[in-house]
Amino acid sequence: MSNEESNESRRRFLKIAAGTAAVAVVAGGLPRMARAADLPHVTDADPTAKALGYVEDNTTTKNPKHKAGDDCSNCQFYSGGPTGYGPCQLFPGKSVSAKGWCVSHSPKKA
Repeated sequence: MSNEESNESRRRFLKIAAGTAAVAVVAGGLPRMARAADLPHVTDADPTAKALGYVEDNTTTKNPKHKAGDDCSNCQFYSGGPTGYGPCQLFPGKSVSAKGWCVSHSPKKA
């Protein structure tokens, strides 16, 4: 076998190996990432929610730290959309309301 034939054989092997790896990933070889829709919502009974004074509707809070316009959708810890529910770093594995609020609210940096 010549050196050129050996190189061609090696290239073909690497292409097949790369293709097989790509198919394995697409077919579910990696763990599925949780989507916000799959996460349970934070409830009033949650100890972290109680400790942080979390409310699902920011307009209902009586906390003096709340400022008009502050809600989860404009907090740096929230990574969901402007409406509905989304993940929050303060509540791992759970989702919060975009219109919610807690005392740890920290405005997103522009």
